[in-house]
Amino acid sequence: MNSSGPGYGRWCRGARTGALAIVIALKFATSSQPALADDQGSQAISLSAYVDHLRSLDTVVADCRKQRNTDSCDPSRVGTDLRVQWAFGESKSEREVRFGWLRLLLERAQKKEEPAPAANSGILPVIGPKPDKPLPVTVDALLAQARDRLNEDEKLAVTVAGIPPPKTNRDEERKSLNAILARKEYKTAAQISWKDRLLNKLANWLNDHLSRLFANSSQLPWAALAFRILWIGALCLGLAWFLVRMERQSRVRLSPDPIPPLGAPSARDWQIWLADAQRMSLEGRWREAIHFVYWASISRLESRRLWPPDRARTPREYLLLMQDRDPRKLRLATLTRSFERTWYGGREAFSSDYQAALELAAELGVE
Repeated sequence: MNSSGPGYGRWCRGARTGALAIVIALKFATSSQPALADDQGSQAISLSAYVDHLRSLDTVVADCRKQRNTDSCDPSRVGTDLRVQWAFGESKSEREVRFGWLRLLLERAQKKEEPAPAANSGILPVIGPKPDKPLPVTVDALLAQARDRLNEDEKLAVTVAGIPPPKTNRDEERKSLNAILARKEYKTAAQISWKDRLLNKLANWLNDHLSRLFANSSQLPWAALAFRILWIGALCLGLAWFLVRMERQSRVRLSPDPIPPLGAPSARDWQIWLADAQRMSLEGRWREAIHFVYWASISRLESRRLWPPDRARTPREYLLLMQDRDPRKLRLATLTRSFERTWYGGREAFSSDYQAALELAAELGVE
């Protein structure tokens, strides 16, 4: 064996460090442990109080692991050893629990930990046999194991005592959410319908199967090819349906306009209605002029297929046929009120009323 290489030197230094750690551990086990364990007296305690004590010790270990100073890792924070007492029916039991191991660990955590030997970086080859001894366990790992031990003891004690587990943050979150949903503004909120639930389940099922299909595409190449063919076929079918619909709409636009029934406003061209209105205005018959302006506007809108022709429709019914979001509805409503006041209400009309009617009719396309 070559004992002159750099790898052998590193192995020797690691072996000396491991031996030093073993000596220190034996020193704590032979000298410090009895002193710390014997100095602390035992105290009788109930099972529920024992559970609380374990939870407080878990907080102590977590605090020591986080800060690693003299105050947070003070062994006196562990307290005395305990004699846990509980009863099963008429029989009583007692168990003595010692925490000397935890005091030793906290005392060790107060001191500065030596860095572990660096692992081989792979740049230099290791000459000679590799060391068989494992690296020493760090204090941080020992503190993590101590928390696991305390948690296991707590679960066992909780099971024996029948104590409910502490409330988690999830319970608090659920309570706050229930309080929010109980407010007045959420009482009228509609629940998810059966249709939405069915569509949601269908979407999840489809997503799950597609994910499996694409995950196994290398094993099932025919499945991926079939999916591509179906996808392209669906796109072509949708495009063909769109083109057929456009062609049908173009044929409808090229068809001749339907002939309105006799008596309908659009059966008489709107220009003729407007010419009659102008002739009445020249004679000073403003009431009849407004009458013809109104029906010229109705004929103009009806010729644009805003509604089907009907000779029995009233002025108010024409307003109901127009949608509220149509900007022309407000102008038609103003013109309708002017027409109803002068024609049906018997109110005297003037030149200004006729001019206002003409302006409204021009905004409706009568010009």
